[in-house]
Amino acid sequence: MNTEGAHAFVDQLAKLLELVGVGIIIGGVALAAILFVRSGFRGGGWQAAYQACRSNLGRGILLGLELLVGADIISTITAPLTFQSVALLGGIIVIRTFLSFSLETEIEGCWPWQRAGKERGAREGRSGHPANGD
Repeated sequence: MNTEGAHAFVDQLAKLLELVGVGIIIGGVALAAILFVRSGFRGGGWQAAYQACRSNLGRGILLGLELLVGADIISTITAPLTFQSVALLGGIIVIRTFLSFSLETEIEGCWPWQRAGKERGAREGRSGHPANGD
């Protein structure tokens, strides 16, 4: 395969990955909405349904953004590298990474570096002793 053919293949692969990322975001929005309505009407309470909906929505967007960032990185292989194109790609990646970081923090309810302590606290329970009796 020649270089031009390889670039065309990688470019199409990046576009496919972008479409999958957008599809996941759209699917995540639809699924979160369906689960919200179902949970709200089943008597679990609309407040709990709202919190679950926000988490589900954030997870769908987060997964879609990760794929979009991957597609952007892959597309750099085929793009002519000029200072402007690299700066534009860098800006897009920074913005999408910031959005991913913000969404993950919102979903988890803590900063990423605090996650281990939160998980450890959940396992140990409120008393500070391990929940499983160890």
